[in-house]
Parts: sequence; structure tokens; C-alpha cells
Amino acid sequence: MTLNRDDFFWLGQINKASAVINTAQGLLDKAIAPRIARGLRSVLAAGDAPGGARPSLVITFEPLLIAAAGVEATLLHAGRSSQDMLVAVRHAILREELLALADQLQQTSAVLVAMARQHADAIVPNYTNGVAAQPNSYGHYLLGHAAGLQRDAQRLQQVYARLNLSPMGTTVLNGTGWPLDRERMAACLGFDGVVDNAYDAGQIHGAEMPVELGNLVSTMALHVGAFIQDVTLQYAQARPWILLREAAGNTYVSSAMPQKRNPGLLIDTRTKASRTLALGSGRALHAHNIPPGMNDAKVVVENVEVLRCAQEMLAMFARVLQGLELNRARALEELNSDWTASQEVADVLMREHHLPFRVGHHFASEMVTHARRHDIRPSDFAYADAQALYARTIAEEMPGGDPVLPLSEEAFRATLDPVGIVLGRRTQGGPQPGEMQRMLAAAEADLAEQAQWVQARRCAVEASMARLDADFDSLAGQA
Repeated sequence: MTLNRDDFFWLGQINKASAVINTAQGLLDKAIAPRIARGLRSVLAAGDAPGGARPSLVITFEPLLIAAAGVEATLLHAGRSSQDMLVAVRHAILREELLALADQLQQTSAVLVAMARQHADAIVPNYTNGVAAQPNSYGHYLLGHAAGLQRDAQRLQQVYARLNLSPMGTTVLNGTGWPLDRERMAACLGFDGVVDNAYDAGQIHGAEMPVELGNLVSTMALHVGAFIQDVTLQYAQARPWILLREAAGNTYVSSAMPQKRNPGLLIDTRTKASRTLALGSGRALHAHNIPPGMNDAKVVVENVEVLRCAQEMLAMFARVLQGLELNRARALEELNSDWTASQEVADVLMREHHLPFRVGHHFASEMVTHARRHDIRPSDFAYADAQALYARTIAEEMPGGDPVLPLSEEAFRATLDPVGIVLGRRTQGGPQPGEMQRMLAAAEADLAEQAQWVQARRCAVEASMARLDADFDSLAGQA
């Protein structure tokens, strides 16, 4: 919210629009309208001057207008109330902040998708329940996080459509006897339409929107927090495979323990995500259990803070992404030192040799138990031991079944290769190269659409402002 787009600015725009539209409709005498317009222009110019008064309420703005143009200036107030005016002001201010948030979300998502393309073929461990689970492409993992942010962008655009509606002309709760042109007023102020029901406009819609904005930023915070925590867990390992580059504001040295490089940027970003979530959740608490129309959840400074905190969080998240260093060799070493490929053994036995999955799963589990008991890496597991464990599993799980392991030693080794597992995936949306290229192209196209959407909305608002200013200048310039 810049200096020229605060409450005072929007009260000025509403008054400009009232002067232009009501004069055109014959609701304001054309003989006095130019004088009122010139008085309004002087009030706005004085407010724009250094140290000038910029009142944020209708009841404190109007005395300045009376002083500049006489009491007849209050004829602008035909069919208006401070309630519909201030809801319009708040929505206009929140609209700008929401577009700024959309811009930052697109920029952060672009960093994420660019990294996904860079690391499309990097094979790393993925974790479930905090435990190493399966090998995956790091690019695929990043695209998964990008998909969450893409849904945030979709939700943001939906929220914008509900926010960018004008309450003007509804007065307090049931409209007015003046035949106001609500649609033109909406267009003059950059709104896409009107809140149809007059009671809804002042009593329900204005209190609901801050809650929806809070819900929007809350999902963003959850997405950012999950990623940050996943990286932070690496710092508990003696040999992590992904870390922040040292210094440059990313890390700092412990004051007592010289070996420690604390991930300050991760910590600060997680804190910002927590604050965003707290502020977002607080919107519902403010709006809860109050009569319709109360001001509790509508305070514009508080609602702006929610959106700005989310913007800062996303900017910090982008810095985290840009500061990460991936050690591909170390990631592959971790995969080959653990048994994250064991599910593939069961899958291959079922897919290629028609063994019931649960039997193959038990066989693979027995292999892992044996290997960990004897500190054996997957690459060092003896084929003869695998054959013996398979025969024992068949005897226990499928008495009478063929006890001979149907995998050759070469095929057995291939099932334990993390790279081969990732490349061999066939699932739509999987990490195999063909699907990665398809999803990367789709993500990049969506990012372009997001950028175009933000630009189009900003241009629409600015075009409305330009038309209003031209019409107002024409009115004020009349003799």
C-alpha cells in the first residue's frame, strides 16, 4: 500500500466517481458540480503535499471538502454511507496487496520450477514419516512442491474474483431511494462488478473476505513450512546431501561451538511461515461470534499485515531455494547404503513373475532385516542369501509354491539400483524423463499464465483510474 493508494486516496477516488456519475445522471446539479470538483481537487492536492492531512474516515474527510467547496459539497453523499464507502476502500487496498502477493508467489514458484528443471535427473532419497522411503528425482520432488504453490495461485485468483466487487450504492444494509448507477461506480473504481445483495455488501461480505484471505495465506505457510522442515532435518545428519551455501546470510557460526554452521535463513523462513499462519488463522478468530457488520475483522492495517507477511515469507523461501546446494554423489551414496529400493523387489516379483505382492513384500522385508542385522549394504547382499530367504518365505507364506527365486542375479541387482528404479517408472506424473519434461513444460506454461493474470488485473485497475481521472478533470474544468 503506497502513500498514494491509502484510505485517503480511495476516499478521493470515490468522491471523484460520485461527482462524475451523479452529474451525468442528473442527481447532482451541473451548475455547481464543477465547483465541488475543484474543491475536491484542492483537498486531494493538499493531502499529497508533504505533511498534508490524509484523513482515513469519511467523517474526517468531509469537513475538509466542506471547507474547500462549501456545504453543498455534501450533495456528493447522495445514497452513500460511510459503511459502503469504507468497505470499498478496504477492498481496493486489499486488492493491491493481493496482486502483490500473486506477483511474489509467481516469482517464487518460478525459482522452484527452474530448480526442478536443473535437477530433473538428480536421484535422491525421499522420506515418509521421517524415514527414508524411496529413491526419486529431486526435480520430481520440487515439482511436487510447485504443484502445491500452483493451487495456492488458483485459490488466490478465486479469492480475487470474490474480493474485487464493489459494495458502493448499498449504503448501510438495504440500499437507497437514489437511483444510483452501481455498475458504473464499480467500473470507475476498478472493480469487476458489484456485490449484488445490499445487506450482504455491508454486513456479510466485508467481514468474510479477511477470513478468506487468512485461509489463503495459511495454505501457503503450510507448503513453505513443510519444505523448510524437510531441509532442516538434513542438518541433524553427519553427512547431509543438501545444505545451504555457507555465509551470504544463509548460515552463521555458533558463538560457542566452532564446528556449527546454523541454518539461519531456514530458521528465519520457518519463523516467518509460522507468523503467517498465526496471522491468517487469527482472521477467523476476529470474525467469529459477532453480530453482522461489526468491524472486528475488517481493520485494514491488520489485514494488510497478513498479506505482507505472506509476501515476505515467499520472498525468503525463494532465497532458501536459491541458496541450496545439492550433493548428488552423496545423495546416491545414501540411497545405496540403505534399503529404499526394497519395494522394487516386491513390485518386480509381482509384475514380472506374478508372485502375490504381500509374499514378495515379506521376502524383501526379511532381506532388509537380515542385512541390517549383519550391516550389509544392498550392493553387497549375497545372491545366495537372497535365494535362501526367498525359499524360506515361500515355505512360510505359500506352502507348496516354487521355492526357487525367479530373478537371475543380474535381475536381482537391477531391482536394487535407485537410478534404474526412477528411470523405469511408468506412472503418469512419475519421475521418468518423459513425464518430467511434460510436467516441467506444463508448470512453465502455468507460470506464464500467472504472470499474465497479474499484469492484466493491474492494467485493468489502472485503466479504470485513468478513465475516472480524465472524466473528473473534464468535470472540474467546466466553467
